[in-house]
Amino acid sequence: MVEPQSTNAILIGKKPVMNYVLAALRLLEQEGAEEIIVRARGRNICTAVDTVESLKNLFIKNLVIKDIKIGSEVLESPDGKKRRVSVIEIVVAKPKEEGQ
Repeated sequence: MVEPQSTNAILIGKKPVMNYVLAALRLLEQEGAEEIIVRARGRNICTAVDTVESLKNLFIKNLVIKDIKIGSEVLESPDGKKRRVSVIEIVVAKPKEEGQ
């Protein structure tokens, strides 16, 4: 899995989907990132998928999904118990324009 400190990573949480879509657009369009990583854990995985689908269907029609990684992490809860949490990372990129 990619390190969460990556500057082109969007970590999905509990905010509305459109917040993450706009963050992805900002990275791709304004900051010129070649690719971004949408990363989520547990119950937020569906928000990550919705984010990528909204980005693709509403804003960047020819968005390329380069890679999807799934896995799990072991986290320690406040009561000291260890829990396994599912993780997804979706790597997306704008397609290269002709002549580049």
